Amino acid sequence: MIVKVMKPAGSGFPGVDYNDKKIDKGKGELMLMNNFPSFINKDSGKQKVRDYLKAISQSRKVQKPQFHAVISTKFQEHSKEELTRISEDFMEKLGYGKQPYIAVFHSDTENNHIHIVSTRVNKQTGKKIDDSYEKLKAQKALTQVMEKRYGINEDEKLNQLLNYKIGSFQQLKTLLNRNGYHLTENTNDGKSITISKNGIVQRRISADQIVFSNKESEKRIRQIRAIFSKYKQLYSNKVFRVDDYRKQEAMLPTEKQKDHWRPEIEFESELQKKLRDSFGIDIVFHHKDDKMPFGYTLIDHKTGTVHKGSEIMKMGELFEFTWATMDKRLLEQMKDYNIPNPETKTVLLEFLKTHYPDDELNDFMLFENKKLKNRETFNAIRTDVKEYLRNQGRGDVILIKAEDEKHYAIHTRLHFIGELQSLIGEQQYQKFLEPQLKNEKMAENNTGNELKQVVNEMLFEWMNSSGTAKDPAENELKKRRKKR
Repeated sequence: MIVKVMKPAGSGFPGVDYNDKKIDKGKGELMLMNNFPSFINKDSGKQKVRDYLKAISQSRKVQKPQFHAVISTKFQEHSKEELTRISEDFMEKLGYGKQPYIAVFHSDTENNHIHIVSTRVNKQTGKKIDDSYEKLKAQKALTQVMEKRYGINEDEKLNQLLNYKIGSFQQLKTLLNRNGYHLTENTNDGKSITISKNGIVQRRISADQIVFSNKESEKRIRQIRAIFSKYKQLYSNKVFRVDDYRKQEAMLPTEKQKDHWRPEIEFESELQKKLRDSFGIDIVFHHKDDKMPFGYTLIDHKTGTVHKGSEIMKMGELFEFTWATMDKRLLEQMKDYNIPNPETKTVLLEFLKTHYPDDELNDFMLFENKKLKNRETFNAIRTDVKEYLRNQGRGDVILIKAEDEKHYAIHTRLHFIGELQSLIGEQQYQKFLEPQLKNEKMAENNTGNELKQVVNEMLFEWMNSSGTAKDPAENELKKRRKKR
């Protein structure tokens, strides 16, 4: 979950117009309209909303009164109703709880997100709401909301990580970075460390507090080795590179982005994901620039211990390295798809190769995933597939016929692939097949007719070349009669 605060805008409140256009196009839904007078409601036009915001934002000291923020979740992890409740709590925490504001849910990207538009001029006092360190305040407000609603307590999480058994300062840094924290050594004294997340300082600790001891029972090490030996036979151990340009892309608009930017690089494999998801064993590769990894760290979340990987198993024995590369955004999408079996993986891979021709994709870059969508998302998928069949519209749905003659539906925005028959039911599926079978039969008939036409044309040409249009056997019979 992230929040992005847009740059302040002028007294025309363009954010209202922007969101209204999304609603008109069916890509937005007005979820909240708080603290407006009774004569302005959800049925009011955008001009009335803008006029009211302009009227209460009259201030010589505030030239750009519009407040505009976007709260976005990863893919569909939170529904529009959840995002609405989160946005309401967020505005309260940020000091805008009594301000008039609208919240509009957008469904035009693969990430569920909600736009909030308000005024920076306090409705009651006419003074500007304090916006110093606004982005940090917004992130902190969202963190507090998530902790209250979902029990995500950053303090407790950090305490747990700091109690892990580590063998070096570098292992601590790897552990914290892997969990979204940034660790900085304070150069002024050389004895203290600052830990931050999303720009917010979480903790300052003394270097003397860190204890280096990661001894683990020989029994657990044998268990990990046994897991490695078994699961590298069951899941792909081929490692590929992942390039992440997202931080750099967020700094500049598309037209000003540079081709020579260096991405953040990490390495992934299906075996890694399976070990992490099933056993709490996280593998972190170490590399320099864009070179192949030279080693790895193993984080055992089950026992809270960090190891130097080679002490458990040599990297070359566990993994096979390739030169294949994938963009981070695409990898995150692939991880969100349900891929329950090899047949589904084959269909999805063919689709991806068609839609991402510049990426050299291989089957080992798609991970087996039996992830189920929640009921709301699954119902939305079924509705969109049925709508596609009724109107033959493009939308977010694509149909593919596999080599086994089964038809599959792929929902590109909601990241789903499934057999068409199970999605729409047997009766609807048979109706779908009728025109397909007719087309195939017509194609067969056309092929047969074309073949007959070709044979007749060849026979006609041969007969003309012999100087007669009669049957050759008839000419031979006439010759025999003359001899008699």
